[in-house]
Amino acid sequence: MDHYRPPVGTLIDDLDTPCLLLDLEDLEHNFRRMAEVYRDSDVKLREHTKNIKSPLVARMQMRIGGSMGGVCSAKVAEAEVMVEGGIDDVLIPNQIVTPDKIRRLAALCKRAKVTVCIDSEENLRQISRLAQEEGTDIGVAIEVDTNMGRAGVRSVEEGVHLARVASSLGGIAFRGVMSHSAMRTPPRDEAERRDQAVRYYVQTNELADAIRAEGIGVEMVSSGETYSYDLAPEVPGITDVEGGMYALMSTILPYMEGHFRYAARVLGTVVSTPRPGVAIGDVGMRAMGCMVGRGEPALEGGPEGVTFGAMHDELCTIVSDGDMPLSVGDKFQLRSPQQDLTVNRYDNYVAVRDGVVEQVISIPGRGCHN
Repeated sequence: MDHYRPPVGTLIDDLDTPCLLLDLEDLEHNFRRMAEVYRDSDVKLREHTKNIKSPLVARMQMRIGGSMGGVCSAKVAEAEVMVEGGIDDVLIPNQIVTPDKIRRLAALCKRAKVTVCIDSEENLRQISRLAQEEGTDIGVAIEVDTNMGRAGVRSVEEGVHLARVASSLGGIAFRGVMSHSAMRTPPRDEAERRDQAVRYYVQTNELADAIRAEGIGVEMVSSGETYSYDLAPEVPGITDVEGGMYALMSTILPYMEGHFRYAARVLGTVVSTPRPGVAIGDVGMRAMGCMVGRGEPALEGGPEGVTFGAMHDELCTIVSDGDMPLSVGDKFQLRSPQQDLTVNRYDNYVAVRDGVVEQVISIPGRGCHN
């Protein structure tokens, strides 16, 4: 909801809908969990801001603890927002290949420590040339493909070659290696989660060790995500974990519910009860930003037997296995299947504590696709 800023002290039941709620108690619980895990560890959190899209929220984690003092941002535009918001260490875990974006990256490197990922010599040389033209050094890290099947080098030999080239070029500050991995399906048990996470951490370390064996320094071994956040301290050599979903949580991570709480929810209002057992809400796909095939929203704290039914463009259905206890005008809350898509629909978080608005937090990273 564009520019909706309810006054502090407004009750949840009096809010206009749809709006994006941020439960501060749940958010702080998630941030404290990260602080506890990394407090006495050499590994620290590098929060992925594609989920929260707010430097103010990222700095909340830094104040609570567990952070290495920097973040991870998906795009140059997101990185610009974070630097403008006072964060001076940003990793871009993707490839930047067009001259205009590389020049923006070079300008950003004059204001903060910024690192971008590479997986080809051509891109590396292009970054070197443009960085020198702009009179700065651009930080680079070699991306390792673990299980995503996307960008990244596919062999240790390929990665070592890129490290050699990087260390020989002007305009390049070689920082290390980076990887990203994800559980494609919920793990069958804790052992599967652990085995998969550790395997990908070790794979990333293998390249870092091989580069060091060439006499090239490696300061960054950045890897992991929310599902593997607590296992990184068990793997010597990992420096930071790119956890993002943990902050707000998403329904595609049901196996992490014992670790983190759903801190962001979309608040809606029942607008119709057209037949027994069915209610219609004013939260549709345009308010949730759902991705087909990536799970469904879930009703937060609904009455027993009442669940989310289906999502349409502007509306959703809520169903009951008996009499529908919700009436027209009643409020409900939906958990998002993928928070980065949901957050991208809103200008502000309506931050609440104990059912009352405590503050409104802007989301300057929304819409940063470039």
